[in-house]
Amino acid sequence: MLYLHGLGHYYPENIITNRFLEDLDIGATEDWILERVGIRTRRTSLPLDYIRDTKNSDLRAAQDVSSSNNIITGAAAARMAIKRAGISIDDIGLVISGSSAPDTLTPAEASMIASELGIECPCFDLNSACTTFGMQIHFLSGMTANALPPFILLVNPENLTRSIDYADRSTAVLFGDGSAAAVVSATVPSRMVFSASHCGTRTADCRKVTIPRIGYFQQDGSAVQGFAIRKATESIRLLQISFPAENGNRFIFVGHQANLGMLRTVCERAGIIPENHWHNVVEFGNTGASGAPAVLSRHWDRLRSGDHVAMALVGGGLTWVHLILKVEEHP
Repeated sequence: MLYLHGLGHYYPENIITNRFLEDLDIGATEDWILERVGIRTRRTSLPLDYIRDTKNSDLRAAQDVSSSNNIITGAAAARMAIKRAGISIDDIGLVISGSSAPDTLTPAEASMIASELGIECPCFDLNSACTTFGMQIHFLSGMTANALPPFILLVNPENLTRSIDYADRSTAVLFGDGSAAAVVSATVPSRMVFSASHCGTRTADCRKVTIPRIGYFQQDGSAVQGFAIRKATESIRLLQISFPAENGNRFIFVGHQANLGMLRTVCERAGIIPENHWHNVVEFGNTGASGAPAVLSRHWDRLRSGDHVAMALVGGGLTWVHLILKVEEHP
């Protein structure tokens, strides 16, 4: 059991539209993109002129011209989460960060984000690609509550567009930049509680999704999508059985924001009605580990007593995590 006190999100200002991608002349028209992935726009920390002129052919140059990085965007999302939690920076006793494409291997990005925020406490990274947020919740939920500090900051900063080859339409149309953060506690109650979680990994397929230390994002798209649909559907069905919506309460689905087609297929197979499917992939694309928690953050004011929010996450590894967030009337 882990209490949720606050969520935050952040997106850079530069917008990659489908028309922009069509004008790159990579064989991706606006209609083709919408039909294939259902994404209209994405955000990027890269200058649009840089993408247009170079298609990100030099990954080192991308780091230099980027308007932001994981530290800045992660800290921005964290400030929103801390404000919503109604606590101060000084109340944070542990910072855990995780990203599909961290800026640094050493030091841990959690340490750098904490430094940016002015936090002095233990820090470490826990990475599991697009399932990172779920893994962070799962592992904290399994720890002895009294061994943890009262408030913990989780951060998922993603600036994935710096790792995208904009000459490759199969990846250029999918990804955007965005960051998310959460304040959780094992001992201080709140109205919102993660009351169940499960994780797994199919290690035989661990190379289906990769980002080399210096290289472009690569994936076996058809194999990964099939895996994502099966695992997410299986996860939602299990949560529906264990946590049925009763007395008119809502069972809400928040999935990994890979593409709209995948999410809709899961909804059809699991019987999720459109108004109970919360997503942001149409506006922001696939933002890796930050996708699902950012969806929940953007719907923060729409959560109401009795809601069961089922999160089904899939990612590189190949990994999967499912969680249930219950919203109570009182702490």
